[in-house]
Amino acid sequence: MPSPREPVRPEPWSEGAAHPYPKRVWYAAYGSNMHFDRLTYYLVGGRPPGATRTYPGCRDGRAPERVLPIHLRGELYFAMESRTWRGGMGFYDPLGSGELPARAYLLTVGQFSDIAAQEMYRMPGTDLELGGALANGSEQLGLGRYETLVCPGVLDGYPVLTFTAPGRRARAQLNRPSAAYLRYFAAGLAEAHGWSVARIADYLSSRPGAAGSWSSAEVTALCRS
Repeated sequence: MPSPREPVRPEPWSEGAAHPYPKRVWYAAYGSNMHFDRLTYYLVGGRPPGATRTYPGCRDGRAPERVLPIHLRGELYFAMESRTWRGGMGFYDPLGSGELPARAYLLTVGQFSDIAAQEMYRMPGTDLELGGALANGSEQLGLGRYETLVCPGVLDGYPVLTFTAPGRRARAQLNRPSAAYLRYFAAGLAEAHGWSVARIADYLSSRPGAAGSWSSAEVTALCRS
C-alpha cells in the first residue's frame, strides 16, 4: 500500500445532472475499512481477527486500482449495536459539522456493490442501481444500518460513494464502540493518514457515541496495546 500523503477533498457532485453511468467508483471507507487488511476480507472473504462474522467476499477479489486518503464534509458518530464487533457502529452524517477523515479505494461498480451488500447483510452478486444516489446525492435502498448510499463528491472524474444509516446523527441511538472496533479505526487512520497516536486518540474519543465513554488516555492505551 502507498505511504500516507496529503488528503484530497472531493469536488462537489452535480446533483441532478446527466452524468454518464460509471464503470469505476471511489469507495470512501470512513470506519474500520480504512485499514487495508480489514478491507481485504470484504474483497476475498474470511473472518477478520476480533470479529464474529465470516465474509463471503466479492465476485472480483482484485485489489483496488488506486488508494487515496481523503476528507469528507460531515461527521463520524457511533450508534446502534454491531453484530460483528459488539458495541456501537461507525456512521457518517454528511450534513454534520466539520470534516471526516476517510480512505478512498478505486473499485469497479461490481466490487463496490458486493462490499455494500456485505455491509447490508445481503449476499453479494448483483450490481447496485446507483442512479438515484448519483442524481440526488443520496438514496435510501432500505431501512437497514448501511442501506443508505451517499455520493459526497467526485475525484478524477469518478463518483465517490459510501453508505451509512438513514436519518441524521441527532436522531440516532448513540452507543459506545468496542475496543476491537476502535483498534481497526485507529490502525486505519494511522495507515491512511499517518496520524500520530495522540491525534487518533483525541479524534476518536471526541466522536458522538465514544465521547464520555472512551477517554483520550484510554484510546491511547488501546492503540499502544
